[in-house]
Amino acid sequence: MASTSQNSVFEEAQVAQSAGPGADMDKKNPNSPTVFAPDDSTSSVRHGSIEQPYRTYKIRWFGLVVLTLLNVMVSWSWLTFSPVTSSTAKFYGVDETMVNWLSSIFVFANFAMTFVTIKLLDWGLRPTLISGSALLLIGNWIRYAGSYSSDGNKVSVVAVAQALLGMSQSLVLSAPTRFSETWFTSKGRVTATAVMSLANPTGAAMSSIIVPLWTNEPSDISSVVLYVAIISSAVAIPGFFIPAAPPTPPSAIHHIERPKILPSLRILTRSLECYLIIIPTWAYTGLFVATTSLINQIVTPYGFSDTEAGIGGGLLIVLGLVFSAITAPVIDRTKKFILVIKCGVVAGGLCYLALVWVPSTKEIGALYAVLCCLGISSLAIVPVALEVLTEISYPAGAEITSTIAWAGGQLLGGCFIILGNGMKAAESADPPRNMKDFTIFQAVLAMAMIPLPLMLGMFGRSDKVALKRTNVHQST
Repeated sequence: MASTSQNSVFEEAQVAQSAGPGADMDKKNPNSPTVFAPDDSTSSVRHGSIEQPYRTYKIRWFGLVVLTLLNVMVSWSWLTFSPVTSSTAKFYGVDETMVNWLSSIFVFANFAMTFVTIKLLDWGLRPTLISGSALLLIGNWIRYAGSYSSDGNKVSVVAVAQALLGMSQSLVLSAPTRFSETWFTSKGRVTATAVMSLANPTGAAMSSIIVPLWTNEPSDISSVVLYVAIISSAVAIPGFFIPAAPPTPPSAIHHIERPKILPSLRILTRSLECYLIIIPTWAYTGLFVATTSLINQIVTPYGFSDTEAGIGGGLLIVLGLVFSAITAPVIDRTKKFILVIKCGVVAGGLCYLALVWVPSTKEIGALYAVLCCLGISSLAIVPVALEVLTEISYPAGAEITSTIAWAGGQLLGGCFIILGNGMKAAESADPPRNMKDFTIFQAVLAMAMIPLPLMLGMFGRSDKVALKRTNVHQST
């Protein structure tokens, strides 16, 4: 944190507020704000004789850590049952189709919250994160109320809880781009967004690996739900105390007035480049959601155990996270957003194509290799796609682009889960209840998405993929 006293910080904040977002930036006027190096954590703006520094604050790390953990736990809550589908079905006295519906209910509730999420983020980070934390807390304990014993469990109560948890995810998953824009400079924004956004698949990985280890028999499901509720409570409570915004902004961009929701939506709908990014983002997010939810049912018909399937699901995510952690700072510096998206989509399409045949080989090493590559190609482009959408649609609000990107992907993910369940082979098939038809569908869709991002910047439209927000930072 800056070394100036707390009183001087708030005095400077009052000066910034009195100047207003539309304050003139003309350097020739000595009474107007003059900006120096706006992207540096120690840069400043001068209001007459008073110099207001642009700075970052250490408290932002508290918010980043808590928002990261919220995304971990909301995803773990979602996929609590997917790694142990058969045990869950026996515990609740339902079939595997109903267990898949528990995942679908979650993602449909996520989508239903889209416009509420956009409005809450328009009001600010604090109401959004308080609401998300509360829904995570309440949803987990309602779910335990329907799962406290094998005799008294009620799957209908669990379904309601899954809906509440899905609403929570819509809020905490859409917040990272707004949080990083509010608290970080352009030099660290992609990395901050990556850490918080990729925490969501981290929760899925933890669920895939840990839940099978906790579940030795169907009656253990009650304990698993309790453990997840306790951990979620420990994470959700600090979410009520994340600050709304720093006393002074990290850069000059925060003095520029941003359009409201409807004008921002018009900017998005009129941009061809936004479609070329957001459509494959929806498709690949939906495919990834379905794959992480159904990986157990995709591979176990070929003789793989629940534990092996869980490890595969964990590798699918963990390797992607490690790769993203390594590449995010590099991408932050080089700004090669479009190149990363193009490479990631091509590699992802090839991995989905390989997933059609690899399970039938019954080679655990080959399966793990394909899942690792799929995770790397899918997760590496997630924070990049969110950031580049914000860049090329500037001055549209970051919360709008991120919410729409996530909501569409979650909706498709729910649809794909239902579709995958319907495309299971019959008991008489070889092997019984295999999902090869669904993996073929995934491969065809993934390959069909490849041409869209490859067209970015082509046909004389290179100016349409310019990093508008970054350029404004550099010119102010």
